[in-house]
Amino acid sequence: MISIGIDISKGKSIACFLKPYGEVLHKPFEIQHTESGLNHLLKLINSLNEDTRVVMEATGSYHIPVLMYLKEKGIFVAVINPLVMSKYVNQSIRKGKTDKLDSIKIANYGLDHWFHLVDYNPTASIYEELKVLNKQYLSYISMRIHAKQTLTNLLDRTMPGIKT
Repeated sequence: MISIGIDISKGKSIACFLKPYGEVLHKPFEIQHTESGLNHLLKLINSLNEDTRVVMEATGSYHIPVLMYLKEKGIFVAVINPLVMSKYVNQSIRKGKTDKLDSIKIANYGLDHWFHLVDYNPTASIYEELKVLNKQYLSYISMRIHAKQTLTNLLDRTMPGIKT
């Protein structure tokens, strides 16, 4: 039973390999989100001769390249809601906050919840497309509101009372 905790960032991640009772197989190390970096991670995972599960926190869109790469290679990956992870981390007495410590905490979460972890199942492509379209729509609405506010402020400065 080996839990691999991955703390995802924008262009790199920190991974830690743990066995039960806190036995560290690989101390936290950095993985670049490149093909060579992810291949190195995959080789380390495949070299293990025990049941292995990768655990990562959902981070908007930053975790998707690592997640999809590992799923394409047939690796068990559990994606954890950040709120659930936050509640789990806040139970401990020690409150350190670094990427390396976070990867250890994520790996510990995987060990503590081993039998409740759910393998990530990719959603349908239509659902993914709808999520992208929704983000674009919200971005458009935000830009439209900002433009209206700018125009209103400009009109108030140049022609006071024009609205009345």
